[in-house]
Amino acid sequence: MTPIRFVCATRLSAAEFETGCALGRSLALYRSQFGALFQTRLFAENAEGLPTVYNRAIDESDNHPALLVFIHDDVWLTDLFWPSRFHEALTQFDLVGVAGSRRRLPGQLSWGLVRKTEGSIGWDDREYLSGCVAHGPRTETPVIQSVGHFGPARVEVKLLDGVLMLAHSQTLIQRGLRFDPRFDFHFYDLDLCRQAEQIGLRMGTWDLSLIHCSEGSFQDPRWLTAYQTYLQKWGT
Repeated sequence: MTPIRFVCATRLSAAEFETGCALGRSLALYRSQFGALFQTRLFAENAEGLPTVYNRAIDESDNHPALLVFIHDDVWLTDLFWPSRFHEALTQFDLVGVAGSRRRLPGQLSWGLVRKTEGSIGWDDREYLSGCVAHGPRTETPVIQSVGHFGPARVEVKLLDGVLMLAHSQTLIQRGLRFDPRFDFHFYDLDLCRQAEQIGLRMGTWDLSLIHCSEGSFQDPRWLTAYQTYLQKWGT
């Protein structure tokens, strides 16, 4: 079976990652059970943009193929059946996430946030949204404070949330798909999805259980800068 390789960048040291963040604690629970089929490509004490390190992991996979899991370090893996679910998801789609949108609108601010006709910003209509993400605080054990249930999973989408993205390394390498390093920490996911659409890859959501210890950082200066770069690249 193709190994599953978690790709994660963190500001923590490797030792701190193991015990000091949600993903490190989650992975520690499974490492001894799956042997060589379970791998981690950790970019510890990282100061580079996510696309830069994610692309490095893709290129490293050229001679060592794997199912790549691009994931944030503030995520608890709460799905006990994630290995089989990961593989199952990639039999249906080329690029998979836990939440996404079935359409894309001009000036879209994230995979699910759009500009409303009255000028306000809000979630797109539920008929176009897909997937589910739980949120919780940064604690030593997983705690759910809220659940964002956006719509049915296992559907084809145009945009995915970058908190977790799955793809076979061979697909990315053979099709020449890479993250754009212009987007350090914001809009790298939307940009990747638009590139994937251009080359005919199928994207979809899957019912994977996780807790994200963050609500996002919309409107901070780095987000606004990335948004302008995104609009300059794609026009809308």
